[in-house]
Amino acid sequence: MVTSSIYVGIDLGGTAIKAGLCDASGTLLRSAEGPTGAENGAQAVIDNIVAIVRKLVQDAGYEWDQVAGIGAGIPGFMNIREGVVLLSPNLRWNDVPVKRLLEERLGKPVRINNDANVAALGEVWSGAGAGRKNVVCFTLGTGVGGGIIINGKIYEGAAGMAGELGHIQIVPDLEAVQCGCGQTGCLETVSSATGIVRMANDAVERGDRTSLALLETITAKDVFDAAKSGDEAALRIVQRAAYYLGRAMAALAVILNPERFIIGGGVSKAGDILFNVVRENFEKYTPAASRQGVDIVPAQLGNDAGVVGAAGLGLYSDQE
Repeated sequence: MVTSSIYVGIDLGGTAIKAGLCDASGTLLRSAEGPTGAENGAQAVIDNIVAIVRKLVQDAGYEWDQVAGIGAGIPGFMNIREGVVLLSPNLRWNDVPVKRLLEERLGKPVRINNDANVAALGEVWSGAGAGRKNVVCFTLGTGVGGGIIINGKIYEGAAGMAGELGHIQIVPDLEAVQCGCGQTGCLETVSSATGIVRMANDAVERGDRTSLALLETITAKDVFDAAKSGDEAALRIVQRAAYYLGRAMAALAVILNPERFIIGGGVSKAGDILFNVVRENFEKYTPAASRQGVDIVPAQLGNDAGVVGAAGLGLYSDQE
């Protein structure tokens, strides 16, 4: 055996369950996946989690007694302290006491948290934020997710809703569009993949000269590729997405004073064409004292961030 204690992380998605084993340093030792089975009800999902976790530990050659803790990252709204998922549309769950159900079946302490918070914790434990205790993570995908780590712990807020960074209202009224949350001008409307595609479609409909008009369906990757090729309309869209992301970071810097911002998710794969503009605007709009020593870097763990962070809940959580 390479370690005496192992930590189990569960990344629970609408269609797939991913589970992983980590040692105390956050190294992912082994992982496995299986279907969620959400269409069969909450108990069926719990059954699938239990089966995947038990088999994973056995196949990795560990004894069940070596499991020191189990964590789960779950999409949706939850009472984190009580371990109850209040609402998860992806899982079709309402008021599911997942902590109690898993503890009864697995006989180990279980902690749950929002999936974006858990991914942030994974990056801080053994990814792009390793060695730092105050970090803000953005996940730029279909939406804009986020996680805030303060003094090495997930900052959950009074009702567990802290870190909803995509819903910072940053776009001025004259430019703002409605967000899925019901508000207007949210960061998510411009800096997510969905927002970038929306702006690209708007440009095509306006008749802007752009190679994107030749595509039947536009993706965020198409926009970034076109921008890198010198397409002026695409470049303006990327710069707008990066501008507002940099402005949001500037606002967070004077409130939280993190050591590092981490950007993950599919949009982060755009590379320098995104990061350079984000950094430029962060520098421009953040007071010198608040930006001193702060850097902005891409995430490192990719799709493993969720399971690693979930495994770390037992070590990096204030939950009783």
